[in-house]
Amino acid sequence: MTPHRPSWRNPKILAMLCLVFLLGATCGALTMRLGRHTIFHRATPAWREGGKDISIYRLRKDLDLSESQAEQMEVVLDDFMTYIQTLQAQMDDVRSTGKARIMRILNEDQRRRFTKLLADIQSRQPN
Repeated sequence: MTPHRPSWRNPKILAMLCLVFLLGATCGALTMRLGRHTIFHRATPAWREGGKDISIYRLRKDLDLSESQAEQMEVVLDDFMTYIQTLQAQMDDVRSTGKARIMRILNEDQRRRFTKLLADIQSRQPN
C-alpha cells in the first residue's frame, strides 16, 4: 500500500499544469507578436477623431513637430482626455440615476421588459 500523496504532488498533474502554462504563454506571445500588441498597449496620450485614435507619436511624425510643440501637444491631449473621461463618468452617473428612477416607477413585469428593451437597444449600437 502506497502512502497517500496530495494531488498537487502527483507527477502527472504537475506535468499537465506545466504544459497548460507553457501553451498559454506561447499563445499569448504569438498573439502579441502577430500584431495584437497595439490593441492591448495603445500609445498614450491619444485623441479620438472620426472614429480613429491619433497618438502623440503619430502627430509628432506626420506633422514634423519640434520637441517643444510635441510637449505642448501632449499637454493638450492629456487635458482633452481628462475632460472626456470626466464627461463620460458624469454621463454614466446620469444614466444610472435615470435608470434607477425609471425602475422604481415600473412593476416587476415592466422592469423585466424594460431591461430586455435596453439590452436590445445596446446590442444594436456600434462599439
